[in-house]
Amino acid sequence: MRVVVFVKATESSEKGIMPTTEEMEAMGKFNQELVEAGVMLDGDGLKPTSHAKRIRFDGADRTVIDGPFAETRELVAGYWIWQVKDMDEAIAWAKRCPNPMPEASELEIRPFFEMEDFGDAMTPELRAQEEEMRDRTSK
Repeated sequence: MRVVVFVKATESSEKGIMPTTEEMEAMGKFNQELVEAGVMLDGDGLKPTSHAKRIRFDGADRTVIDGPFAETRELVAGYWIWQVKDMDEAIAWAKRCPNPMPEASELEIRPFFEMEDFGDAMTPELRAQEEEMRDRTSK
């Protein structure tokens, strides 16, 4: 199963405080272990929400909202996409992760929907369209 692992933002990440060399080395080592185990498919850090925009939908209306955004605990500062056997494996890897922030922090693990999750709504035509799109974007 594929999961996205969100690195939750903290006060320091929203202030744009960059990691130390030691923290970068520890995270690089962890990422290397993920890659060597065939777990890590992608991942990156995100700039503070002072660089971000939100698009609010209300019927046909669209509103652009400039960052920064409040509620730091609900924000994302980075992510990985992992291929794991199950949620237990994802949790085991997450527990091995160095603390990504200088203060207390959290990771959130969320499984991706798979085509089978959509049941009969995923017709053979839609499945073929989805697979073709994924082939094109993976190159």
